[in-house]
Amino acid sequence: MYNHTPKDYRCPICLGVKGIENDDTLLKQADLVFKDDLVSVFINSFWIDTVRGHVIVVPNKHHENLYEIPEEVGHRIFDVAKKVATAMKTSHKCDGTTLRQNNEPAGNQHAFHYHLHIFPRYDGDSFNEGMTKKSILSAPEERIPYAEALRKLLS
Repeated sequence: MYNHTPKDYRCPICLGVKGIENDDTLLKQADLVFKDDLVSVFINSFWIDTVRGHVIVVPNKHHENLYEIPEEVGHRIFDVAKKVATAMKTSHKCDGTTLRQNNEPAGNQHAFHYHLHIFPRYDGDSFNEGMTKKSILSAPEERIPYAEALRKLLS
């Protein structure tokens, strides 16, 4: 239902969940913050300039978008998102959080595996302006401190 995955698509999120690091994915195992039998949490590879270190919560099994998520998995995604957002308040010393999830090309979905973004927010940040600009590809080593801080709080 409502699929837009290109033919011969190598899902970068599936590769990350499986622990595969290659040219088809930017996710590194050092980005992994949390994993259980249903979901994983990674520091996202692309950042909005003013709010660095945001995460994605993903189902471990491939589901392209919100329309395909089994209820049990959807509930788990939001349970984990709540824990991560709460931990992020401490680890990122942020004033709030924003959750965002895109479906289909018209909804700005670029990776065709469901993923829920959790952004740290700061009083007076320019997050909304940053969303209209091109995101920044972070270096893997830049993501490590964010992953380590969150991992410590979630363990």
